Amino acid sequence: MDPDTDELSDEEFARLGPFSRGPGRPAGSGRKVPVTMRLDADVVAAFRAEGSGWQTRMNDALREWLWVRKSYTAVVRLL
Repeated sequence: MDPDTDELSDEEFARLGPFSRGPGRPAGSGRKVPVTMRLDADVVAAFRAEGSGWQTRMNDALREWLWVRKSYTAVVRLL
């Protein structure tokens, strides 16, 4: 018996619900592909400086660049 642990009564045990993962990273869409690439340190630092979600913002910036170049539809056709 651990003196720092209390045993649950039958009533307390009955009130327990299913385990929930709680807050954290949401489940992925399954559409993203892991890649390894080399970027200039100042580019990565600029995105990271804006806080969490920097990889999503970088992805959005790349998507916008594709739209501007009108090559996004060509890329989508390849997928």
